[in-house]
Amino acid sequence: MKIQKKYIGLIYLMPWIIGLLAFKLVPFISTLALSFTEYDLLNAPKFIGLDNYINIFTKDKKFLDALIITFKYVFMTVPIKLAFALFIAYILNFKLKGVNFFRTAYYIPSILGGNVAIAVLWRFLFADTGLLNIMISKMGLPTVSWLGNPRTALFTLTLLRVWQFGSAMVIFLAALKNIPESYYEAAQIDGASKFKMFFTITVPLLTPIIFFNFVMQLVQAFQEFNGPYIITNGGPLNSTYLYSLLIYDHSFKYFSMGYGSALSWILFVIILIFTSLVFKTSKYWVYYSDGGE
Repeated sequence: MKIQKKYIGLIYLMPWIIGLLAFKLVPFISTLALSFTEYDLLNAPKFIGLDNYINIFTKDKKFLDALIITFKYVFMTVPIKLAFALFIAYILNFKLKGVNFFRTAYYIPSILGGNVAIAVLWRFLFADTGLLNIMISKMGLPTVSWLGNPRTALFTLTLLRVWQFGSAMVIFLAALKNIPESYYEAAQIDGASKFKMFFTITVPLLTPIIFFNFVMQLVQAFQEFNGPYIITNGGPLNSTYLYSLLIYDHSFKYFSMGYGSALSWILFVIILIFTSLVFKTSKYWVYYSDGGE
C-alpha cells in the first residue's frame, strides 16, 4: 500500500502527537475537571462547584503569601538571568583562543541545573559550614546564613536559577553571530564607541531573541519547584515558599487533588496573563528586520 507524500510528515510526527495527547492534553483537561471536585485519591471525585476557588481566595492565608514570594522570585530571576546570559554570550562572540571550550563549559549548568544532585550540592555550598562560608571566614569576614536567613534565602535560590543561564546564552550567541559585521564597521567609521554600538545596533537587533528568551524564562520561573523544595523546603519562615510548593503540599501532602488542581489552574491563568501582556507590549520594543511580517 502506497502512502501519499503529504502524509509522510504526519507519520513522523505521530509519536510526538500521541505523546502530546497522552501526557499533556488529557492531564490538562482532567485537572480542569478535578478543580471543581473534592478528590483525595482514595475516593471518587465529588463535584462541589466553585468551592475550591472560593476557599482559595477567601480562606487560604498561604495563597497570597506564596503568590507574593513567587512574584519576587520571578521578577528577580528573569531579568538577572537574561542580562547575565547576554553578557556572557557577548564575550564569547569575540574570536578568542579556546572559545569553543568556554561555550561548552558555560552550557553545562543548564544541562545539570534541574538535576536533584545539583540542588543538593547547592544546599551544601551555601550551608552555614559550606564552602562559601569557609572562604569568607578565611578572609576574616563574618559568615552569612545564606539558607537560614529569610532575607538571603530567596536570593540564594535566585542564584541557582541564574546559574542555569546556558540555554539562553546559546540562543543569544547564535543571534549575535547573525548580526552583519558591516553594521559595526559603518558605526566605527562614524566614530561610535563600543558602548554606543551595543545599545544602538546589538540590542535592537536582538530584541526578537530577547523577547523569546524572556517569555520562556518567565514561564519556567513561575513553575520553579526543584530548588525551593530540595534546598529550603519553603523555609525559613516560609520565605521561599513558592506557589509550586503550595500546589505540591495540597496535592501530595494533604491529598487534596481537587484543591491542588484549582491552584494549578490559577497559576496557569496568571502565566497566561503575563505572557499575553508581554506579547501585547512587544510591538513597542521588539524590532524585526522584515517589519514583523
